Amino acid sequence: MRHGSRGSHGGHGDHGGCRTGGGRAGRAGRTARLLLAPLVAALLLGAGPDGSGETVPLDGDRPGEHLDVTLTRVVDPAGRPPAPGADRLVAVGLRLENTGTVPYQDSPAPAAHLLGTDGQRFTGLSGTTDVGPALPGPALPDTVTLDPGRSASGYVVFRVPQEADLAAVQFALDAGLGDDVAQWSLA
Repeated sequence: MRHGSRGSHGGHGDHGGCRTGGGRAGRAGRTARLLLAPLVAALLLGAGPDGSGETVPLDGDRPGEHLDVTLTRVVDPAGRPPAPGADRLVAVGLRLENTGTVPYQDSPAPAAHLLGTDGQRFTGLSGTTDVGPALPGPALPDTVTLDPGRSASGYVVFRVPQEADLAAVQFALDAGLGDDVAQWSLA
């Protein structure tokens, strides 16, 4: 998986585009454009140093199931721990937009993960935070339902050890079990 992008077991390899004349100058120009493209995209999308602002398109298991997922904010810590030495709370803001042709219904908390620099993986929890509203919608507790063209925003909360250093945020459809995974670097 790449920073601010999606990874999958069957990713899309078609990178179409215009082609220029061959030779060393043509290759150098193409190489420069390839190296600058992620930086320009991040600036245009307003991506923050923690990957926030970057939108990643995901494909679901059902035909017509497509979701654009944007990491909007990471708040660490998101409130005070209940007791000295207790785990800290981290709130991850996400925006989900149904860009597909079928309704999207899923539980965003188990679909979101924080990855520690030591390889630990933390699964999101349903719950509220003082930072902002939780992501689940009003239809079913802990579930977001979006018709095509609709979007929802909110926070997924994580409980992580005080000493944990965080490396990345991940999100996958199908309650986190989907093959197509978005990942944002927090470094």
